[in-house]
Amino acid sequence: MGLLDNLFDKDDDKEKKKKADFSGVVGGSSTTAPTPKVEAPPVTADVERTYTVVAGDTLSKIAKQEYGDAAKWKRIYEANKDVIKNPDLIYPGQTFKIPDA
Repeated sequence: MGLLDNLFDKDDDKEKKKKADFSGVVGGSSTTAPTPKVEAPPVTADVERTYTVVAGDTLSKIAKQEYGDAAKWKRIYEANKDVIKNPDLIYPGQTFKIPDA
């Protein structure tokens, strides 16, 4: 029995006291804050990806690394025709534009 029970509730009969009824309570989050909106990342200007050739690279090896498909080497070649004279001859240090897949 608490301090206030002694002052205000003289009835010691526990059966007459009301108990809290939680039968209508539904589980879930306890917050009342609204769900925040998820916004898409801001659209930025096209950022050009580049790749710098290292020893042992081939266009198909770069395509496999960048696109997951070695057969897409022609896409890199077409985007860099001004730098690549022969697609079988690329050199360490060359920097190629990598177009979007």
